[in-house]
Amino acid sequence: MATTSRAYTPAEAAAVSEIAVKSVHNAIDKRIIATHPFSSERRALTDEDLLRLKLWYGVGSILSAERRKRLFDTIDQNPDANTIRADDYLIVDVARAREQLAARAEALGEAEKIIHSVKGVVGGEPVFKGTRVPVRMIAAMKIQGASTEEIVEGYPSLTERMVELAEIWTAAHPARGRPRKLSDQGLKVKSVKRLKLSNEGARKPSGATS
Repeated sequence: MATTSRAYTPAEAAAVSEIAVKSVHNAIDKRIIATHPFSSERRALTDEDLLRLKLWYGVGSILSAERRKRLFDTIDQNPDANTIRADDYLIVDVARAREQLAARAEALGEAEKIIHSVKGVVGGEPVFKGTRVPVRMIAAMKIQGASTEEIVEGYPSLTERMVELAEIWTAAHPARGRPRKLSDQGLKVKSVKRLKLSNEGARKPSGATS
């Protein structure tokens, strides 16, 4: 993964590394990874920190904490190595971990370019540019089992890629407070098709007015 100057918040780091945000904070608290002062964020992480996170929890059930720390030391000493021998029986594919992180970091960057909030549009909820479709609602539909094809059918202003990006963006930018109802966002149901989305009420439209 190419070195960048980007700083990740813990939530962004969790979304990119596919690790629970609680585990990210735990890694910081236990000094498994360090935070950096170059960002306005109190806890900012780099690409190399994300690699450590992914490997720390990825081999957690195999290697002891001491051996994982030795693994990091070896990676630091051999930054261009594709694989690192962690012990007599385990070889860690560092290059593959970097590729996975790079792909998700790129997806997050792509998502941030097509998602914004506009005062007065859907109550200020984050939407895809050029639409009135709330991003977090689309991510919730995916999480609850709706297929990308079903969502695009219900929201023709979206592309399959936009639906895919909704998940990583939402993970990186968790909402604060209670989720808002569709009526609060200025949206109305225009189809009787229903998707089971949550225990709070399975009411979710397959389409919404623009």
